[in-house]
Amino acid sequence: MMNSFDVVIIGGGVSGASTFYTLSEYSDLDSIAIVEKEAKLASISSSSKANSQTIHDGSIETNYKVEKARVVKLAADKVKNFALRENLQNKVIFKNQKMAIGVGDHECQFIQDRHFPFEEVFPGLKLFTKEDIKKLEPKVIEGKDGKDRPENVMASGYEEAWCAMNYELLTEHFAQKGKLKNPKNEIFLNFKVKQIKEVTDGFQIIAANGECLHAKFVLVNAGSYSLPIAQSMGYGMDLGCLPVAGSFYFVPDLLKGKVYGVQNPKLPFAALHGDPDVAIHGKTRIGPTALAMPKLERSKHLFGKIGWELVDLDLNKEAISIMFDLLKDKEIRDYVFRNMAFELPFSGIRMFLKDAQKIIPTLRLKDLTYAKGFGEVRPQVLDRKNMKLELGEKKIKSGKGVTFNMTPSPGATSCLQNAFIDSQEITSYLNKKFDKVRFLEELNPVELESK
Repeated sequence: MMNSFDVVIIGGGVSGASTFYTLSEYSDLDSIAIVEKEAKLASISSSSKANSQTIHDGSIETNYKVEKARVVKLAADKVKNFALRENLQNKVIFKNQKMAIGVGDHECQFIQDRHFPFEEVFPGLKLFTKEDIKKLEPKVIEGKDGKDRPENVMASGYEEAWCAMNYELLTEHFAQKGKLKNPKNEIFLNFKVKQIKEVTDGFQIIAANGECLHAKFVLVNAGSYSLPIAQSMGYGMDLGCLPVAGSFYFVPDLLKGKVYGVQNPKLPFAALHGDPDVAIHGKTRIGPTALAMPKLERSKHLFGKIGWELVDLDLNKEAISIMFDLLKDKEIRDYVFRNMAFELPFSGIRMFLKDAQKIIPTLRLKDLTYAKGFGEVRPQVLDRKNMKLELGEKKIKSGKGVTFNMTPSPGATSCLQNAFIDSQEITSYLNKKFDKVRFLEELNPVELESK
């Protein structure tokens, strides 16, 4: 007999698991299932190896305007408050300092100008002088000659904040909570979706091994695979995908907290930053690099996991034209070619060292160790209709009981906000109830107070 559920969520990362939990806890749905193609949840983008383990609330993300930061903070507060309510301190969520640094007069002026309007959104946000930074993060100020580095340095951030998250463990916690809430809920591992077939009373989700589930509503939270799945059903045909893979290096335990650089607003990729690793004690991660590649996920092997789906997605004049237009911009072109050069043997690591020394000037070549197996592909969406790279998250709503989410960084930070939005759509479509008030009371009461 075919397993039947009110909702089937495709993708067992933190986005899928948070919606699984949210629907289980705050709705009157009868049954919910997650299907995941790997042998365990959070194996790809939500793995502790795949991201910078940061709660991106907008305070030190220098590519955000104030208006964007207000919205991102509301999303980030939900995931932070959930972890604190669940007593996951120092297990899943961690406290340390975080700052965005400007190096040189131009960047310092940018940091200073940015700080004061952001101070209104983020109470407790502080402007750090070079002397302040020296006390908090001495390795950021220490020069190669043992004296202070010569450049002017200024930062904006917090001396202490709940800002680091192990999203892999958070995913597992969401899944456990959702399963305990309703014994009818199920998690199917090693379930690689081959086809989603529309039927009279919903959808059939057919796995590569022939296993079949039935759902009244399907939510696709499959990261890089969401768009190929959507297009297999005839949705999102006006979109393409630019997969960009990030890589990291390990350095000794030189930073006490998170140190981020000033980001180029033209680029949808994070500026170089350093983060103490929450899963591997005594290691600091520096990165990421950003390399476009024909894959929807990383692999141990160079030619493993080649994304043949990209042929259908991007082998068209619009997608190709967008990519060429991006390369016409000198800043973007230089960034792309520099990141390609980082992958070269012998010279690549030396080039990366020069960039990393902007954060830690005394860093030496022998301090850098390539973090093999760390980093993952982030799908950047190409808008073929408007002929541009579309920054941020993308949602395709069919209005017919299936929705597709593409969540590049900071999708993990926004997982409960996206679950909140998707849960309202799903319950409305299925004529079920969703306790929006209790959700906000428990996870971000500020939003209720402002209404």
